[in-house]
Amino acid sequence: MIEIDGSHGEGGGQLLRTAVALAAITGQALRVRNVRARRSNPGLAPQHLAAVKAVAALCNAEAEGLQVKSQEIVFHPDLLRGGEFQFDVGTAGSITLVLQAVLPVALMCAERLVMRITGGTDVRASPPLDYFRCVFLPLLTLMVGRVSLHVVKRGYYPRGGGEVRVEVEPGAGLRPLVLEARGALSEVGGIAHTSNLPAHITARMAWAAQQALPPVPAPHIEQQLLAWPQAVGQGGAIALWAHCGNGVLGAAATAQRGVPAERLGEEAGHALRAEIESGATLDIHAADQMLVYAALANGLSHFNVRTLSSHASTTMWLIEHFLPVKFGATQARQLWRVDCRPRLI
Repeated sequence: MIEIDGSHGEGGGQLLRTAVALAAITGQALRVRNVRARRSNPGLAPQHLAAVKAVAALCNAEAEGLQVKSQEIVFHPDLLRGGEFQFDVGTAGSITLVLQAVLPVALMCAERLVMRITGGTDVRASPPLDYFRCVFLPLLTLMVGRVSLHVVKRGYYPRGGGEVRVEVEPGAGLRPLVLEARGALSEVGGIAHTSNLPAHITARMAWAAQQALPPVPAPHIEQQLLAWPQAVGQGGAIALWAHCGNGVLGAAATAQRGVPAERLGEEAGHALRAEIESGATLDIHAADQMLVYAALANGLSHFNVRTLSSHASTTMWLIEHFLPVKFGATQARQLWRVDCRPRLI
């Protein structure tokens, strides 16, 4: 059994989600102690519980400690299986965080897999759905990850009620992620959306983002005004992206009660501009999320990122407990080069 201290590094939910996914993929039993010990509300929250249960369903796992606020879990995986699954996060727990856990597992299945997941589509402290759909999934496509996502309806804090349908097709394995140089910018765009709110909020958010972005190429930010049945409750988000060479950089912000729309747009716009001007080939959030796929790929992966986050450092440490890979991170000027090398190379 692999023993993982959940307080290591950033000590949050990403460590737990990645550990359970890797246990399912490798077939190794797992014990995680001190679950989310570095958070103000340690232990399993509903969205973490949903993520672990979802991974367990994909590998017929036996698990202990699966209740809200539990600070230790034991996970005994069996064989991976495809099929159709329904997962309910409950309340407004993040759908995209559940997907972070189940997608690596789904891509390693030998059968087609369909998931319907209900919960929050655009909530704080997690990737907004449009970032996941328009930045993360195109990067996964570079590795021949065959994933399609359909938004049934949006859901927000505190009600949740959002729903997505995800289909994963089996493939011949993942190609390495090789993003050596950024390349020229070909498109800068985005989506600003609000649900059951006045139209001027969306417009102000999009306008502020445009002012913060580089003027060339001219950014195009689509404005979406949603209402029932497209969305449950009030909320919104902005996701931005820049296509450059073969890759894509992204940034996003989620609407919060009491925070002006202009501040959200500026935050996302300045974040994407920083990524563009740094010369990075992955933005800092995508770098965190792509590490597990790089480790599962058939060959050497490498990319450049402007900041090596604590999430990334923790994830690299964790992956090396499960898979025969070695990560390297070296700083050159204002960028970090990250390599993921199978130990046999």
